[in-house]
Amino acid sequence: MDLNAGQRKAVFGLIVVALVGLGVYLFVSGARAGGHSPAAATHSPAPQATRPAVPAATPSAAPAGGAAPSDPDIYQWLPFTQAQLGSAAATVTQFGDAYGTWSYSQDATSYVAAMHSLITSELADVIEQGYSVPGVASQRSSKKQVSTGSAVINSIRAFGSSSITFVVTITEQITATSGRSQISGQYAVTAVGSGSSWQVSDIELASAGNS
Repeated sequence: MDLNAGQRKAVFGLIVVALVGLGVYLFVSGARAGGHSPAAATHSPAPQATRPAVPAATPSAAPAGGAAPSDPDIYQWLPFTQAQLGSAAATVTQFGDAYGTWSYSQDATSYVAAMHSLITSELADVIEQGYSVPGVASQRSSKKQVSTGSAVINSIRAFGSSSITFVVTITEQITATSGRSQISGQYAVTAVGSGSSWQVSDIELASAGNS
């Protein structure tokens, strides 16, 4: 069937409208399909359990300057041991106690006998002679003097391979007919010996020397 010009224009317009509608439909359908993701893609993984952070161990601080040094052993530099020094000091202290202890009723022999094992025979003779000096002896007797002695070691003055000289304070508590009194003197006392066997060999006023 032949169409006139007007009819051909109408048919052409219908075809254009149909094509436009089809294009819009396809565009909208594509857009919807692209806006949806598969469930697996949109599902976020479950959060992993977290543990509290453990602080790193801090190493112990080392003492400043390293380990504390031990006290030096001074006896490695001395010609005697600690035990030998203690034995010598004990002998000197006992001697000092006995030297300051006497009575007007004692003669020289009796006085020296009290310290016999603590002193050398040479020193025994010197002490006996000093105790017997007439003026001193008569004063003790006339005043009826009695003394109790005590000794304290103050320091070491000198030492050798077999001798040690101590500075010692000897105090005499004297009782007499005139009352009580106290006399103190500082002496240099030398002990000689070895090991645990010591004897006093000399006593002098500390101011006089005895080194």
